Amino acid sequence: MKKIFLSLSLACALMTLGGCEKELEQTPISNGSVPDFYKTAADFDQAMSAVYGSLRGYPDREVILSELRSDNMFAVSSIGSRDWDPINNFSAALLTINPYVADAWASSYSTIFRANTMLAQLAENGAVTGSLRTRYEGEAKFIRAFMYLDLVRKFGKVPVIDQPLIPQEVAKIPRSEVSAVYALIESDLRTAIANLPISYTGTGVGLTSGVGRVTAGAAKSLLALMYLTKSGPTYGINGPGLNSNEYDKANVLLDEIIAGTGTARYALQSTYANIFSPTAENNSEVIFDLQYISNGTGNLGSSFMNVVVPDAYYTSIALPFSAGSVEIKPCSNDLNNVAYDTTRARLDIRRTVNIQQGYTFQNITDRRPFYKKYVNVAAKGSSRTDWATNFIVMRYADVLMMKAECEVRGVGGTAASAATRLTPLRTRAGQPALTTLTLQGLMDERRREFAGENLRWNDLMRSGLALTTMNAWAQREDQPAPNNKIVRPITADLLLLPVPQVELSSVPGLYEQNPGY
Repeated sequence: MKKIFLSLSLACALMTLGGCEKELEQTPISNGSVPDFYKTAADFDQAMSAVYGSLRGYPDREVILSELRSDNMFAVSSIGSRDWDPINNFSAALLTINPYVADAWASSYSTIFRANTMLAQLAENGAVTGSLRTRYEGEAKFIRAFMYLDLVRKFGKVPVIDQPLIPQEVAKIPRSEVSAVYALIESDLRTAIANLPISYTGTGVGLTSGVGRVTAGAAKSLLALMYLTKSGPTYGINGPGLNSNEYDKANVLLDEIIAGTGTARYALQSTYANIFSPTAENNSEVIFDLQYISNGTGNLGSSFMNVVVPDAYYTSIALPFSAGSVEIKPCSNDLNNVAYDTTRARLDIRRTVNIQQGYTFQNITDRRPFYKKYVNVAAKGSSRTDWATNFIVMRYADVLMMKAECEVRGVGGTAASAATRLTPLRTRAGQPALTTLTLQGLMDERRREFAGENLRWNDLMRSGLALTTMNAWAQREDQPAPNNKIVRPITADLLLLPVPQVELSSVPGLYEQNPGY
């Protein structure tokens, strides 16, 4: 089965998509370059692949900005001045110039620019017509909505840009209210639901096929997540939660996905480990994933495992990659030793799959736990950044848990039916069924199920548990040396990331900084 490969080099090669810019300023293309490129249906397909390609680094930064920022990881570097330290520590003074924060803003807008260019050409150019044009519109709008949801969850208010603009035009667009960002996301995803196919068949990639492209089920899943996010608490900030109480809208979509109405009939994998196996990619549980391939150069393969796995561990499992000076970023003691049931009679299988309990190699022993979820020798490439391992953004287990979230909120079911909803997931993990479920219990279960999948921070925010959970956890976790690293108390203002200083400086006075920075 072939894939839609996430080729950043392809995206950079296409001048029509703005090059490899790293700022919100959407670099104008030379006159005539867009119509010169978009001449045939094959050109459009290449450009659409480049829109997907711009997502290549998404999992890498999300490990830092979701997992590490949450109670799933306590990653203080040995020297205390790595780029991830301020994120782990909620250091407001350093986050405005942090490269991970700057990349989250710039890369998202780079992808949005590519999607906007694609949509503009679909509207103006007659090279693609009929169902293919309709599908491309759905794909581009899905990816644009995906990026805007990511932006609003991180920064709150952001500029809404829905067409390819030159820098002079971008420089006049201020940050929009969160409600306006959601309006575009909802509109885009409604179009995507109507335009996208239920699934893709065949073995080809391109105009008539392509397993790995987004589907109607992915669009419904993302829209349901948007409604849940929007329904979350405000925390008194201009953040993603608007307390909109739209659980009923999410519930309708989730019921349709579960029933297979207008979507594929998704199903859980029989074993937890098989979900992430490189020999079972695009399995029945996967709703939306990012596709990678090892090609020997590292520009098509995945590198997100490289973010948390230390050099010596690779060597210990017979992967003698050249040293990358990657420092271990441990899972928290709370996740590793408290969240999972580790008793012999009821061992939670998910802990074994998700977390490596340290390692020993020659004279190196490190007992700290770290994520190994996607590390599989069968998918190795030529280097630590060249893995043929897809990254799953959304899977059917998430749909079942979002449905349970509606039920514990009193929509579409009860606490008892929500507990029953989790039974197949808990059985697969070797855990007993529950008879009732609270919101806290659901978030605990999500933590165990999705550890290492970059969902934890957004789960805490959406549920209203971010401040209480993080402050209590920091008090427990940030005690052994090096101690007192995390800013305490973590206040509501620190729940959002700051607007990067490079963006504030590019057009002075256009954006206001988020409070607390």
